[in-house]
Amino acid sequence: MKAVSLPDVEPGSGPRKVAIGTFDGVHRGHQAVIRGSDTVLTFDPHPLAVIHPQATPKLISPFRVKRDLIAALGVAELVIIPFDGGFSEQSAEEFIRDILIASLGAVRVSVGENFRFGKGARGTAELLRSHGEFETNVVKLVEVEGETVSSSHIRGLIAAGEVREAAEFLGAPFLFEGEVMHGDKRGRTLGIPTANLVPDDAYVCPGHGVYAAWAHLPPGADGAPRVYPAAVNVGVRPTFVTGRGLLVEAHLIGFDEDIYGEMLRLAFLARLRGEKRFDSVDDLVAQMQADVEEASAICEAAAEAARSA
Repeated sequence: MKAVSLPDVEPGSGPRKVAIGTFDGVHRGHQAVIRGSDTVLTFDPHPLAVIHPQATPKLISPFRVKRDLIAALGVAELVIIPFDGGFSEQSAEEFIRDILIASLGAVRVSVGENFRFGKGARGTAELLRSHGEFETNVVKLVEVEGETVSSSHIRGLIAAGEVREAAEFLGAPFLFEGEVMHGDKRGRTLGIPTANLVPDDAYVCPGHGVYAAWAHLPPGADGAPRVYPAAVNVGVRPTFVTGRGLLVEAHLIGFDEDIYGEMLRLAFLARLRGEKRFDSVDDLVAQMQADVEEASAICEAAAEAARSA
């Protein structure tokens, strides 16, 4: 997929079938909007971060994760609008005339039924439909088991540790990404080394607890993917007095290499238990070993289900 900033798009270089949205999480509803489009038009940063910073939600996905999720849908092009104060003053009609028609040469525009755009959020699906230069496809809100799929609902599920349920709405496991940092190296002394990620407060993080996940490292020198089952602890390690804040600690099962400074992406499959304080280190180690076995079994079951699909 080609990714390009809007100012770098050659005017009139269409025709394009354009899906528009913030697409945080690229959930099932977003996927329905994008389906059938060759171009996705999105914003960076999130518009609320400019218009009303205090109301900006914790996002589900960093932009690089959102980009990869969109690319996986088979889209040919991602066009990014650098959202700033000047752009926020653009009227809905200017957005249609200058961007959709003049810049992108849109012949089809797809949006969710609750999408709003332009200064004061005055742009609506009805306004798009009033323009005959392109076809307008308005996608109704998607439901899963009677519940509307929305980024806000998914954020709540993730924060509560309900990652299985969040995956039902996302259409895939929740992805968490960060740079592997140096920690206390206590996991290695306990026989269960971990890759440590410090959560960015701008993004939602699973609630405290222990999880089964797939750990994705950047491809190796031969270009082959590096994916490992993992047992992941999210929390503050109450058995020890560390003085450190929230940490995501991933034990990559069957892997023991130095990956400090590398980007690690975790696909959360299931919550195994809550975080708890243990009376002894031996009790903690025994539980960690049980967690590793359970996480391994869950990942193997997920892999088998994928092979059978």
